[in-house]
Amino acid sequence: MKTVIIFDHPYTMAASNNIPHFRSYSAALAKHTQEFLEANGDSVDVIDLDADQFDPVMHQEDLTNWRMRRSISPQADDYYERINNADRLIFIFPVWWELMPAMMKGFIDKVFAKGKLVSTHPKVLLAKRPQIDVFTVAGTPTPLYKLYFRQPVVNALYRGTFKKLGMKHFKWLNFTPERQSEAKRIASLKRVDKVLQAK
Repeated sequence: MKTVIIFDHPYTMAASNNIPHFRSYSAALAKHTQEFLEANGDSVDVIDLDADQFDPVMHQEDLTNWRMRRSISPQADDYYERINNADRLIFIFPVWWELMPAMMKGFIDKVFAKGKLVSTHPKVLLAKRPQIDVFTVAGTPTPLYKLYFRQPVVNALYRGTFKKLGMKHFKWLNFTPERQSEAKRIASLKRVDKVLQAK
């Protein structure tokens, strides 16, 4: 099974090691996910947007190319080729102001492009219909995020993006490690294992 992890955090995957002032639970989650999948025989490719210095801005020329179904950038083309034959796409990122960071939004804008993942009518142009897993790290407790804020990230990604493209196998897990002890944070990483075991 081929899995592509799309990861976004300014500290990059290098922040998975618990070093004060340079650590990220999102990175620890991404590392755990990668190691778990590889231990179970999956082929895993990690797209680390911040390490790649991905430009999320849709510039004037980019938008023209997007409308004309031309290449937006060599980097966006590379990302498309890497996800094209994936059986599973896993998006991992922190939630800021109840939304996804700019690089993750830019990835959707630039890679899910006309003539690539999107045609004139909603249709998946990938070689496969990959299952989608979204793992978020937030300060807002999950019940509050669902009930009060109406889970905007889930609505944007599932209803606003993947469901439109026919990718209906979608799962979301939210982590709120901010008020947890270190031991509980480490234990919480294993919450993804059950989701990852589902084929």
